Amino acid sequence: MTNRNKIILDSTWSNTEKAVFRFFALYFFIQVLPLDARFFKNLGTINWFSISYRDIFYLSRYSPSFAGADTFLNWLIVAALAGIGAVIWSLRDTSKTDYDRLYYWVRVLVRYRLAIGVIAYGFIKLFPLQAPLPSISNLNTNYGDFTAWKLFSLGLGVVPNSQSFLGLVEIIGGLLLLNRKTTTIGTLIIIPFTGNVFVSNIAYEGGEYVYSFYLITLALFLFAYDGLRLFNLFSLEQATAPAHFKPVFSEKGQKARLALKTAFIFFFVALYGYKTYAGYRQGPYQFPQKAGLPKTEGLYNVSEFKLNDTILPYSKTDANRWQDVVFEKWNTVSIKSNRPVILEVTTTEEIHRNDEDRDYEYAGSQGRHYYSYEVDTKKQVLHLKNRNKNHANETLTLHFSQPNDSTIVLKGVNERQDSLTAVLKKINKKYLMFEAQKTGRRRGLKL
Repeated sequence: MTNRNKIILDSTWSNTEKAVFRFFALYFFIQVLPLDARFFKNLGTINWFSISYRDIFYLSRYSPSFAGADTFLNWLIVAALAGIGAVIWSLRDTSKTDYDRLYYWVRVLVRYRLAIGVIAYGFIKLFPLQAPLPSISNLNTNYGDFTAWKLFSLGLGVVPNSQSFLGLVEIIGGLLLLNRKTTTIGTLIIIPFTGNVFVSNIAYEGGEYVYSFYLITLALFLFAYDGLRLFNLFSLEQATAPAHFKPVFSEKGQKARLALKTAFIFFFVALYGYKTYAGYRQGPYQFPQKAGLPKTEGLYNVSEFKLNDTILPYSKTDANRWQDVVFEKWNTVSIKSNRPVILEVTTTEEIHRNDEDRDYEYAGSQGRHYYSYEVDTKKQVLHLKNRNKNHANETLTLHFSQPNDSTIVLKGVNERQDSLTAVLKKINKKYLMFEAQKTGRRRGLKL
């Protein structure tokens, strides 16, 4: 026995097994450890005295990028580098190389990298942030006006308890990876779960299929350690020897190990979980945080619409005539008309700091134009700007008045300097999703 490791049973590695191990050890070493400048550049942007869950999330989602995008081409480059390294290693290898010990440490790196990845996504599901409750504008958009990925996200968002359960499953799977003895159980949770995420991204045209498959490969590598023994034991019902390698640390090594593990759990589990919960209390990160005009939230029918002093009758085909308007509780107004919308397509998970970058409410959606607005309360003027970057030049300056609690009158000019007047009548519309939150889904609901 040495002060570092103990061999319980003698282990022999064939030349083929050594060659395969060299390749995969280098492959996962490059895939797991942050070796490119992009990672360290992100580190420099973090305020470590006021770190947010956004910062930790982006640290956890790292994967090597040599091709400038999240693509399988990066994997080919990593494989090529691993292959070259494996050849050099083979030429310089000696008989003293302890492959059991190397295999153990590679698995440690992969275990903790995979744990970070699934726990990071688990917490933004546990506190249902990843797919928030649909906005009023989303609820008043035609089904066919959404992209497939937006429909998937909205469908997940309307059942926050289910989303929280999925997050809990991910977190449990990640926590099981932090103990060597429960790693295989953790992978048996993660592989089907993340496999479902991968398939969902393919089926609904999502943008996380490369990263989700990246996590699957890590889980498969870890499962392979016990996979054959499990097959022999449960399927073939054969006598199966346990794992033959057990690490033994010196007193100093054990203290360092416990210190590093404690720091890891504190940062990626306790601190990240607390910060994510605090973010959940503030509101979903997809929607703007700035409050909108008080007491205006809701859906409004456009009862009267004038363009250059010409009354335009209600029409579903007129590109100029507004059909209805939604005021959100944040500073967003959405207007439904037949005017074309150039889609903003966002299919990856992004946590933006600034309101102007938060595009979830209009991404993957057409049929409505979304505007952020500033309010001049003294002059009672709204300054609207189209939030879609494809329509960034579109601005409106509208004077507003509220004759009564259910009416808003807007008068002003658009970006073409056309004068317009719109009389908005509030619709007292109830939504099953919100009513169910008040009374519970098991009770009878009336709309």
